[in-house]
Amino acid sequence: MEDDFISLYPDDKFSFSCTSRLSCFNECCRDLNQYLTPYDILRLKNGLEISSSIFLKTYTSHHTGPETGLPVVTLKTDSASGSICPFVTPSGCRVYRDRPSSCRTYPLARLVSRNRESRKLTEYYMIIKEKHCLGFNDGKEQTVSRWIIEQDIEPYNRMNDMLMEVISLKNQRIPGKLDIKSGYLFRMALYDLDGFRSYLLNDKEAHNTLNESDIKALKWDDTALLVFAFSWVKQNLFCNNIL
Repeated sequence: MEDDFISLYPDDKFSFSCTSRLSCFNECCRDLNQYLTPYDILRLKNGLEISSSIFLKTYTSHHTGPETGLPVVTLKTDSASGSICPFVTPSGCRVYRDRPSSCRTYPLARLVSRNRESRKLTEYYMIIKEKHCLGFNDGKEQTVSRWIIEQDIEPYNRMNDMLMEVISLKNQRIPGKLDIKSGYLFRMALYDLDGFRSYLLNDKEAHNTLNESDIKALKWDDTALLVFAFSWVKQNLFCNNIL
C-alpha cells in the first residue's frame, strides 16, 4: 500500500504525537533502509562512546550511489528479524538523544532547493502518513518550525546542507563515479572522522597545511573537524582535483 505525502512549509501546522502507549510503537523502526549522514555518524559514535571506524564496521554497510557516484553509508540491519534497527528496544530507542536526522524529523521529511543565482536555500517538508502509524490520531498540533525546535533538528539540517553543497560541487566538477583513491578519501573525511583526524595529524603533507589554531580545534572538537572536512573535500577533491 502506498503512503500519503503532504507538502508543508515551516509555518504550517500538523498534528502528531509518538508515545509508547500507541500500539504501533517501534513499528517505524522496522523494514529500514536507513541512510546515514556524516553528522548522524558523528553523533551516534560519540553517543555510543566508540570510534568512527568501529561504528562503521559494526553498524553500517556502504555502496556507491548510482546518481552521485559517491560513497553512501547505510545502517546495517538483520533481514531475518524484519530489518529492525539495531538500536531499538522494547522500551524505545537506546540512542534516542543522538538518533539520526531522518528519525528525529519523522513524520516529516525535509527537502531543500538552492537558487543558482542568489545561492539562497528554500526548504519545505513532506509529511509522511504511513499506514501503520497511529500518531496522527488525536496528536498534538504544532507548526513545522516548533517541531524542528523540539526535536533539535537544526544542527542536523545545518550540517546536512553542507553535505548537499559538497554533492552539488562534485556533480558540477566530476560527473560520474570517483576514482578509487578519491572515493576512499571522501568516505574517510566525511564518515570516518577519527580516521580523518589521524590522517591530518600524522600525514606530513596534510599536517603542513594546518595552522596551530586548526590543529587544536581539530584534535578535540568533532563538529569543527566535520566542518573542516566538508571544506577539505571541496578544495582537495573537487576544486583543485590534485589527487
